[in-house]
Amino acid sequence: MAQAEFRSYQRDQVISFRKTTEDFGGLSNMAPGFPITMLGQLIRTSEALYQACRFPHRPDIQRIVIDETSPMTAKMKSKPYRKDSRPDWEDIRVQVMRWCLRVKLAQNWETFSALLLATGDRPIVEDSRKDDYWGAKAAEDDHLAGRNVLGRLLMELREVLRSDPDRIAEVLPLDIPHFVLLGRQIPTLKRMALKAHTRADPAVTTDKITQSTAEESSKKPIQGLLL
Repeated sequence: MAQAEFRSYQRDQVISFRKTTEDFGGLSNMAPGFPITMLGQLIRTSEALYQACRFPHRPDIQRIVIDETSPMTAKMKSKPYRKDSRPDWEDIRVQVMRWCLRVKLAQNWETFSALLLATGDRPIVEDSRKDDYWGAKAAEDDHLAGRNVLGRLLMELREVLRSDPDRIAEVLPLDIPHFVLLGRQIPTLKRMALKAHTRADPAVTTDKITQSTAEESSKKPIQGLLL
């Protein structure tokens, strides 16, 4: 996954996002308004969740990251500790990002699913000035070029949402060593109906989809897609 091939996109034929205030800015991990709760903790953005996952062995750093109100500050606060990221981070970071996006959808079902579906069939591209791994950068002839891994993961999630939404009835923890938050094992998270986020644990919240349906859906492969 780390070697996902470069792609080129015609800018006027894609759904692109750069600023969170744009029409499709909610697709960004930096976007406010898509809070996540787990293990009694409020995590304001999927960016903060992703950065916290770097440091399962350092709950002190995880606390610094998730307590920040600004997603950019949360990201910047993690930077001095990057050398202390979990040793397999480069190998698992796409898995972690995929999981974070599924959690963002499951816990903000109505709003985030509507946003994803509003992209239609167009490619989704993060328009980035600097990052051509997660996004794509401006190129000649009004193109965007890059690996666009975040955009492709969003397209992958959009396809699952359309074809088999029960696959996202619950989000299982990743099958990787030491997948923890603040010293506690990350649980299976249930899809949430529209409601205000509290500090309650959403692991016991469900929208009346049966556990057997969710477990069966979770067995279907998703890891190798990356559209």
